[in-house]
Amino acid sequence: MKHAESASLPEAEARYLNRELSWLAFNTRVLEESRNPGVPLLERLHFLSISAANLDEFTMVRMAGLKDYVAQQVTTKSIDGMTPEQELARVQKAAHKLIRKQQEAWLELRAALREAGISVIDANEVTAKEEAWLEEHFQRDIFPALTPIAVDPAHPFPFLPNLGQALVFHLASAKPAREQIALVPLPSSLPRFIRLPDREQKLRYLPLEAAVEMFLPVVFPNFEKRAVASFSIVRDSELAFEGAEEDFVRNFERALKQRRQGQVTRVNILAGAPQKLAHFIAEQLKRDGPDVIEAEGMLGMASLKEIVAQGPPELKFKPFHARHPERIADFNGDVFAAIAAKDIVVHHPFESFDVVVHFLRQAAADPNVVSIKQTLYRTSHDSPIARALIEAAEAGKSVTALVELKARFDEEANIRLAREFERVGVQVVYGFVKLKTHAKVSLVTRKDPDGKLVSYVHFGTGNYHPTTAQIYTDLSFFTCDPDLCRDAAYLFNFITGYAPPTEFKKLGVAPLTMRARILKMIDEEIQHAKDGRPAAIWAKMNALVDSTVIDALYRASQAGVSIELVVRGVCCLKPGVAGLSENIRVKSIIGRYLEHARVFCFGAGYGLPANEAKVFIASADWMPRNFDWRVEVMVPIENPTVHEQIMKQIMMANLKDEKQSWLLQPDGTYERVVPKHPNRLSAHEYFMANPSLSGRGKALRQPKKDHGDKFAVLKKPG
Repeated sequence: MKHAESASLPEAEARYLNRELSWLAFNTRVLEESRNPGVPLLERLHFLSISAANLDEFTMVRMAGLKDYVAQQVTTKSIDGMTPEQELARVQKAAHKLIRKQQEAWLELRAALREAGISVIDANEVTAKEEAWLEEHFQRDIFPALTPIAVDPAHPFPFLPNLGQALVFHLASAKPAREQIALVPLPSSLPRFIRLPDREQKLRYLPLEAAVEMFLPVVFPNFEKRAVASFSIVRDSELAFEGAEEDFVRNFERALKQRRQGQVTRVNILAGAPQKLAHFIAEQLKRDGPDVIEAEGMLGMASLKEIVAQGPPELKFKPFHARHPERIADFNGDVFAAIAAKDIVVHHPFESFDVVVHFLRQAAADPNVVSIKQTLYRTSHDSPIARALIEAAEAGKSVTALVELKARFDEEANIRLAREFERVGVQVVYGFVKLKTHAKVSLVTRKDPDGKLVSYVHFGTGNYHPTTAQIYTDLSFFTCDPDLCRDAAYLFNFITGYAPPTEFKKLGVAPLTMRARILKMIDEEIQHAKDGRPAAIWAKMNALVDSTVIDALYRASQAGVSIELVVRGVCCLKPGVAGLSENIRVKSIIGRYLEHARVFCFGAGYGLPANEAKVFIASADWMPRNFDWRVEVMVPIENPTVHEQIMKQIMMANLKDEKQSWLLQPDGTYERVVPKHPNRLSAHEYFMANPSLSGRGKALRQPKKDHGDKFAVLKKPG
């Protein structure tokens, strides 16, 4: 650790990295896993699919926003000093480079898949036997869903939905002699890849668009094909909503309908398209220049997940079955009894999300439970969480559900869920018009045997979503600490009644206190360093963008505070800059699971890791939107076992990970960590192999020889 006198900070343009370029760098790291030979082949294909889907969403939202700023002649500069026009040019260039890398990765993977017995074939590779099967399949299962559309003065160019793909044909007929431009949109309801009948135990797939072209005479009788082009589009999908409180839901539904008509942001045309048809597509969609991209390999690569799902298990990650915490079993499955005995944290996906579901199901069935209050930001179709709340309401319990309508791309699902809740008597609250409620909190109040009311609360870093809980690394913290339960009750009153409490005893809450509290703890570390005491900060999050917090971290580095940051995605802080951030290291972990938990540790004059350190989990990243425009919570961890697990097991493993880690450089590039020894640590593999501390239950009291020193590999970070 280097010590330096606190100095003034350089100009803003010199001390921040661009947010959008940092996001593209993150998605490039995701893409790199598709070329990682240490990853099973179909999982590499899955990483390519994820990278493509990520970039589509980035284009729908972030790039569309920049285009809107340019169109409105906004001149406000970004955090790193670029105008929207300058930023858009840089972002488009970087996005085009990423698209080229995606296409290169697909061509490499396509060849590797073929060697492994999985082929995505062209129409000229279809055998006579397969063609006979295809013709019947096409007539029965594809043709009825197609809508061929002629384009002429009487038939204008049709509306295509966001992420829609279509074929455009130049057709000709002899009788009568005429030429015609026509479109065939590919229905999103149909599989993108047609699995052909098994042949020698190999998997063969024909893309849907190739089948349509093969059977063009069925679609356009009496026409012959002169030329064909395949293209897809991405639309602006940012929600433009100006809602009044009295008609919030109605205005929101109107905004959702308008979003479907969003302006085309990007047009992808498959390489080899005749110039006449490519020009026709661009002209009809009113896009040109950098908004029109020629793809060398495949359109709509997000759909490659279909092949991943059907592929053989030997080409995927070895299945992992989440553990059920032994602590719960010690109490015969009584979650309330386990929580009453001691706080517990459940580490998903290594430990089962069923604990969270069981917490609410037990509350629904328990006659002593008086009320349940629940926030819902995202959840799954046919959610067991939603079912438990419905069962509780039907059993006569007081159930309040905060359903956040502004959860991007889940808005319509959340409206349907809210209406289902209302039908069974759940008190539905939509939160604030101008704030998103992103906090993950579930509060259950029940009568104990003495008739007193006792509360139990769950705080999460991830959503109440059983599916994503299998792939996102998140923390579920259960406690009946009276102060935290009281704070949770105040939080729900704030959301439902708009009345901010005078104070929270333990919780940090955005937009009220969270940023100020984090800044205060950073300042305390600075003072510890100046007074000669150990000073350290460890923080794990998905994004670091807030300039006020970044500047505070710079000042801490200048004062000699050792700072270790695990930032999965966007990071606008420049680490390792002499005189500014030489005491800051930033790493990103990209692996089998999506790092999602937020954890913050402050040495408190004892350094890290120390039993006296301040440890928090949170729903919020360090971004302006989380601090200022969302309702978020930051929860102190005070139980010694949970404190040790989060700091000395979870954070330490993340800091010591080499197998999945990338280090951020001062210029914004990332370098994959070079292992210091052959037996390099993977945080994900470590968590899969080692049960957590707070979930061990009676096992922790067994002789040490029975479970060994599970932290032997985690003694020091770095």
